[in-house]
Amino acid sequence: MNRSGFLQRPDCRIYYEVVGEGPPIVFAHGLGGNQMSWWQQMAHFSARHACVSFAHRGFTPSSAVPGATAPDAYADDLAALIDELRLRDVRLVAQSMGGWTCMQYALRNPGTLRSLVMASTSGALDFRQLRDPAKAEIDAWRAQAPKTLADLDARDIMAAHGERMAREQPAAALLYRQISQLTQADFKAGVREKIFRMRDRAPALLATLALPVLFLTGDEDCIFPAAAGPALAALAPNGRAVRVPKAGHSVYFERPAEFNRIVDEFHLAS
Repeated sequence: MNRSGFLQRPDCRIYYEVVGEGPPIVFAHGLGGNQMSWWQQMAHFSARHACVSFAHRGFTPSSAVPGATAPDAYADDLAALIDELRLRDVRLVAQSMGGWTCMQYALRNPGTLRSLVMASTSGALDFRQLRDPAKAEIDAWRAQAPKTLADLDARDIMAAHGERMAREQPAAALLYRQISQLTQADFKAGVREKIFRMRDRAPALLATLALPVLFLTGDEDCIFPAAAGPALAALAPNGRAVRVPKAGHSVYFERPAEFNRIVDEFHLAS
């Protein structure tokens, strides 16, 4: 089954696509993406699943809205989409910004989900509150990350995929940039500022989630610390973590075969 449409919300329309049939997986994209970002996952998982991708409000082709307010409605939009499509026993896969959407939804509606994948993100859970043994590595990452970001910016390399993908996979890096440019930069800047302010919740909230949660990170990520993944997973009753070497912030785009394999194995074990 392949179909697309718009979910009508009180103040905007949310674009979505559905590919395949079977137990549903909903993919929530990051700040540099939209529903197209998941092309390598939709093709892979749709052989066995109904795969749903969508564009968060404000991200083309969904309706334009103010960036400073968009994140406030993300979890509500996801809930409305799940209801509209009559999805049950849902698996969520979140990338970066999508983690704010999916973690908030999971904390509100844990009984509606089969599993949750948090890729390069902790959502609104503040990784800065994590303690030893991860704290030392996270602190070192926090000292180095601004320097790496500045270097990438000076070379016009998107931090969301990093130097390695730009060097080894220039076509993929170009496609990533083209997808990102579909949405206005000033809108995304407003969203980034808002979600960072929202990242203030205690990681200990993971103890309330009984469902399987996977934290998947790239070792070369300069936007989210890879070391936070295992530390966060340890706080969840059914938490797991995988760190992918030679990968940056967007493992799903840069290392799709490995990302898909890891998620497949996680779902089979869940």
